[in-house]
Amino acid sequence: MLLLAGSNYAQGSSREHAAIAPRYLGQVAVLAKSYARIGWQNLVNFGIMPLEFVNPQDYDNISQGDELKIIGLRDALNAGRSIPVKNLTKDMVYPMTHSLSPRQVEIMLCGGLINHFKARSQVAQSVKV
Repeated sequence: MLLLAGSNYAQGSSREHAAIAPRYLGQVAVLAKSYARIGWQNLVNFGIMPLEFVNPQDYDNISQGDELKIIGLRDALNAGRSIPVKNLTKDMVYPMTHSLSPRQVEIMLCGGLINHFKARSQVAQSVKV
């Protein structure tokens, strides 16, 4: 499930529950013009990909009911390039970007901060053996 948002998404929602509930319901990404800082970080912590429109006017080309699909997210994150989102309803592609640090990319690839710590803990355990 994707969420389409305008400017300053998650402003005023600094509590973790603003990201926990959508993640629990299956949300995998937010497509927004911009983000509020703490809300953006909470999305990353819970493995919800915060994507921003390269061209903010693309936001206006998406209608309620349009079916959207992220193309090659993992490969694009690993390669550090833009992430295409295809509007299957209108046969259009919107280039998206992110402002994740390399550490945050690792967190996203693990599915969130808890999974990232778990993976690091397992690696540390195998080194001790």
